[in-house]
Amino acid sequence: MRWWKVLGVAGFAGVAATGVLIARDERRRLAYTPQEVRERLRARHAEVAEAETPTRSGHRPR
Repeated sequence: MRWWKVLGVAGFAGVAATGVLIARDERRRLAYTPQEVRERLRARHAEVAEAETPTRSGHRPR
């Protein structure tokens, strides 16, 4: 019956570690100002738009 205790402790540790990672990610996300978010979105959009632009032959690069 001891292995049940070890399994329970391991499960608890996994849940706690996941909570820590989620909290850290949330703090990092909330640290951006609205202007920084806009700039990042515009930069990502420009990258995607550039990648989707067809070449002279009419084929998109892969």
